[in-house]
Amino acid sequence: MKEKVRMGMVGGGKKAFIGAVHRMAASLDGLIELSCGALSSDPANAIASGKELFLPEDRIYTSYKEMIIAESKLPQSERMHFVSIVTPNNLHFEPAMLALENGFHVLIDKPITFSLAEAKILKQKATETGLMVCLTHTYSGYPMVKQAKQMVADGKLGKIRKVVVEYPQGWLSLPADADNKQAAWRADPSKSGISGCMADVGTHAAHLAEYISGLQITKICADLNIVVENRLLDDDGNVLLKFNNGANGVLFASQIAAGEENAIKIYVYGEKGGLEWHQMEPNTLTVKWLDQPMQIYRTGNGYNSEIAKYNTRTPSGHPEGYLEAFANIYKNFAQTIMAKQIGEEPSAAMLDFPNADDGIRGMAFIENVVASSKSDQKWFDFKV
Repeated sequence: MKEKVRMGMVGGGKKAFIGAVHRMAASLDGLIELSCGALSSDPANAIASGKELFLPEDRIYTSYKEMIIAESKLPQSERMHFVSIVTPNNLHFEPAMLALENGFHVLIDKPITFSLAEAKILKQKATETGLMVCLTHTYSGYPMVKQAKQMVADGKLGKIRKVVVEYPQGWLSLPADADNKQAAWRADPSKSGISGCMADVGTHAAHLAEYISGLQITKICADLNIVVENRLLDDDGNVLLKFNNGANGVLFASQIAAGEENAIKIYVYGEKGGLEWHQMEPNTLTVKWLDQPMQIYRTGNGYNSEIAKYNTRTPSGHPEGYLEAFANIYKNFAQTIMAKQIGEEPSAAMLDFPNADDGIRGMAFIENVVASSKSDQKWFDFKV
């Protein structure tokens, strides 16, 4: 018999922006319930945060180790099914590994780990255990992104020749003040890793480029910049790309683009036409043809592909946005868990969420981009 999927959360306590987003996304379709949490590394905050979320007192934990071990000892009918990890990058690997070792699926905020080596170890552990790892590359969850991917896969644009993706933000244009925790850890190499901007938003852009085009990046030429004085990690960068079908591309990511909000955009050009999608106008997909008028596709209409419809909740004209896209990743992951629980084979639509392989490519993107930027060599092979 099917039952709700029970989630445990690591991180995401009071005043943590992304934890609240994850919880809203997880709850949207009524498939998942938050059953337990180790919501902060500070015990007092962990307990207070758990109480605010009305968790049972015996399911509020003060460390991820305590939570995972305690949950593993509960009956199958009570324990969590998966762990959602919403911590800074340096705190992804250890709780994820411990969860897999104790029989729990894992969902992780991107990037998947602190290093490429860790990502490969995590993938190996998931393979050994038969458990799943899901990664929240949110922008792949939008219906019109899925429509774009399907049109490319169906050959509507012909052979893909060029991919241009940009992700400008302006929120780090000035030095972070001491109270801005979200900015502080992203600029700290001990928490963020070897990259700032490219790890935070550049990986989203790279994943979106590969997801829609169906191609893989094979070569890069990168230029990373530290624009704000005394910052330790990149806050801006430009990357030339080459793909495995011979196509070329450009990726631009910045967190010092003053005045920009969250303006991820992608352009994909083939032999017959091109398409364009903007995250800040997410319900619209523009398709431009070589020999016919431009077309506008809109979320919620019957002419869209089955995969776009599967990830749409409302009729046309009722906008769907960031939370719904985020929720599509949780929904598809939960439906896959449900199918496996009753011995059914998950459908392709259920399995349409970023996984450990995407996480490995994201970490490879970070490490290759940083290495390329430090070198005088023009082109770097994209090594995974």
